[in-house]
Amino acid sequence: MGTNSQSATMETEDDAQAPAACIVSVKGLKENWQKWSSEHQEYQKHNPFSHNTRPSVVVPPRGGDDYGKPLQGSLTEQRGKDAHTHISREVQELCEVIRSIGESGGSDGKVITVRFGKLFEHYVTISNKLVGILLRARKQRLVDFEGEMLWQGKDDHVVITLLQ
Repeated sequence: MGTNSQSATMETEDDAQAPAACIVSVKGLKENWQKWSSEHQEYQKHNPFSHNTRPSVVVPPRGGDDYGKPLQGSLTEQRGKDAHTHISREVQELCEVIRSIGESGGSDGKVITVRFGKLFEHYVTISNKLVGILLRARKQRLVDFEGEMLWQGKDDHVVITLLQ
C-alpha cells in the first residue's frame, strides 16, 4: 500500500505543473464579431454584387463617364494603371525590335517591314506574348499586318509594317 499511495501523490504533483489553459472572454469574442460584422455590412453597401444592400449602391448610368471604371483611388484603379504602363512598355520594346531587325523599304526608305516568322524567332527570347502585343500595337496604329490573328508556322510569310 505504501507504494500505491506514493505513486498517487506523484501523479497529482505532475498534474499541478501542467500549463494553464488560455482563457478568452466571451465579451471580447462578441465585440470582435460585432466589429467585423459592422465592417462587412459597410463594405457590402458598396459591393454592386451584393443582394442584401442593393438599394443603397450608387451605380453609374450606362454611357456615363464613370460607367465600367473602378472607383478613383482604389487598388483596382492602381492595378489597371500599372498594367497599362507595363503593356505600353512592351509595345514600345516590340517597335524597337522591329526597327532593329526589319528592312527599310518604300520610296523614301522610311517604311520598315519584317516577316512574322523572322520576328517570332527573334522575339521569342524576349517574351512569349508576341501575338498579343502585336494586336495591341495594331490597335494603337503603330504596326499593320493582314489578317485578324497570326499563327506560328502558318503565317510566317505575313509582312508586318511599322507605321511610326
